[in-house]
Amino acid sequence: MTRVATPTRVATPARDATKRTTRCRWLTRPRDDDARRRVATNAGNGRFIVGGNWKCNGTRASVKTLIEELNAGELRDVDVVVAPPFLFLDEATETLKAPYEVAAQNCWVEPGLVDPTHHYDSDTGAFTGEVSAEMLEDLRIPWVILGHSERRNLFNESNEFVGKKVAHARFHGLSVIVCVGETLEERESGKTMDVIFAQLKAVATEIDDKEHSSWGSQVVIAYEPIWAIGTGKVATPEQVQDVHAKIRQWLADNVSEEVAKATRIQYGGSVNAGNCSELARLSDIDGFLVGGASLKGDDFVKICNTSAVHYKAIGRKPRSGSVVTYSFDEDGELLETK
Repeated sequence: MTRVATPTRVATPARDATKRTTRCRWLTRPRDDDARRRVATNAGNGRFIVGGNWKCNGTRASVKTLIEELNAGELRDVDVVVAPPFLFLDEATETLKAPYEVAAQNCWVEPGLVDPTHHYDSDTGAFTGEVSAEMLEDLRIPWVILGHSERRNLFNESNEFVGKKVAHARFHGLSVIVCVGETLEERESGKTMDVIFAQLKAVATEIDDKEHSSWGSQVVIAYEPIWAIGTGKVATPEQVQDVHAKIRQWLADNVSEEVAKATRIQYGGSVNAGNCSELARLSDIDGFLVGGASLKGDDFVKICNTSAVHYKAIGRKPRSGSVVTYSFDEDGELLETK
């Protein structure tokens, strides 16, 4: 049954991505020179961002240990967002130190709800087991992950449903990491970009209006080839760069050049401490969305600090204003940060 929403509130002003209000601050290497020194041509201009999706993992003891490991690491020139299970959101928010921020792994919107304002506020709470954007807003959780392949495939979330959830989250001031990606069958049949463009269109249709015009800075796109998530398989650097560049071009063609430049595009798919440096050299990779490796504090910190590798590869200086010295080996691997 289709129900039309009745607007009941004034939109929360969109958060400025540079002014957080939360209580805490989450391969095979080609040997040729061109592969090691990829030059940015149409790369984005956003700050490198790494997300850690803890998924349905953790106990009170293990979460406490992980947070201690993360707090012990030193991060420079990178935005970091971690997404604990809902039960541990409050603990993470209270105990993680800057620059970590916290994300929820999902939020709810009512299926079948029609709302020409694209706010999708429900007037009932009769959704057992769900968590609303209003609740996350009240807890001052600044981020949410939406459209993850596990939600799309296991819970049958359609592109349109994901688009509505993104719009609803943005209306309540949440920044969003929205996931896109193809199955192995879709890649092998040459449908990768058709699938991803349809996923992007469903989001742009919902939030590409005047009220949400800032979405380029507050909606992060995470490209996660489904066949590489948790499998140990990683897309080649050439495959990743190709998809990321086409995503950015789609944004330029269908939204605006400004949004294409501002939108940060992460790669997710078995990213770990061993392959992150090579991937970070790609001009259109603006960060990572990390699964299993985000549960290992030391490894996750190393992945986050490949921001230095990225800035060096594209010839761009970090924006922090702090004086940071990076040391690299002859292959461009990050050795240390001072």
